Amino acid sequence: MEYRQLGKTDLRVSPVALGTWAIGGKNWGEVNDGDSIRAIHKMIDNGVNFIDCAPTYGMGHAEEVLGKALKGKREEIILLTKCGIRWPDEAHKDFSKGAIRDSSKKSLMKQVDDSLRRLQTDFIDVYLIHWPDVNTPLEETAEALKEMKAAGKIRYTGISNFTEPMLSQLYSLGVLDVVQFPYSMVNKTREADLKKYYDLGVGTMSYGSLGAGILTGAVRKLPNFEPGDARLGFYDFFEEPKFSKVMELLKVMDAISDNRHHVPLAQIALNWNIQKGIVTSSIMGVRNEAEADENCAALNWKLNEEEMKELDDSIDRIMAD
Repeated sequence: MEYRQLGKTDLRVSPVALGTWAIGGKNWGEVNDGDSIRAIHKMIDNGVNFIDCAPTYGMGHAEEVLGKALKGKREEIILLTKCGIRWPDEAHKDFSKGAIRDSSKKSLMKQVDDSLRRLQTDFIDVYLIHWPDVNTPLEETAEALKEMKAAGKIRYTGISNFTEPMLSQLYSLGVLDVVQFPYSMVNKTREADLKKYYDLGVGTMSYGSLGAGILTGAVRKLPNFEPGDARLGFYDFFEEPKFSKVMELLKVMDAISDNRHHVPLAQIALNWNIQKGIVTSSIMGVRNEAEADENCAALNWKLNEEEMKELDDSIDRIMAD
């Protein structure tokens, strides 16, 4: 495994990070905790040392599963979780009441302690504000993050899903060590932001690297997901007209796989992502050992310059609005 420096931090991370949204078990179909723990262990065995989590993934369930999985392995892992979202009835895990964006100092101080408890750890390596809270001044949020850092509860801070000018303000406040944006062959909307902050020395992460699974090629007909499935609510790849465009892109990927590399399409999508030169670590979700082995194998080879250009040209041509 060839590890990369995460911006200006002292952390060296694997070029892929394990994402745990599906492990939370909410809106991702059937998920088995035993399979999830074995998948986490397999990723670690394959050299992945960076794990991304959040309290919102199953209302704390992903953190709880991860805490169990990391017993005796915590020192091997760079652990990232998030903050800034809470529920009015967390004790009963009632999803029906909806989440509240709350990055106030009082709320964040409770949220970090709750995450530390669920993760069964004394500190969090990277702590990101998950979504912006427009009702709380950024100065207050930054003050809370700095106090947590001074107390040894967290090491580095950053954001996920913020836009300018909030990003610039947080950077000036000194709490922007890491940024995380959606980025994939089917979603390049935040490419300019990734490049800007990568060039500034901020650690960069991409999520949705497999396009919620559509870039694996496993779905070739318009699916009929259950109501509430995150692949419909959070992404638009499984709806027309984008679905048909993605299917055309898959044909280009099929040709690269069938005629040259003979690998699953997921590996092509991951290769493209981590070779773009603006992403320090690309998040990928796995739910079992087989998926872990298959996706980690993407690190054993590389797309060449001609193939990268072919894919870039195809993305620009096919995915254009």
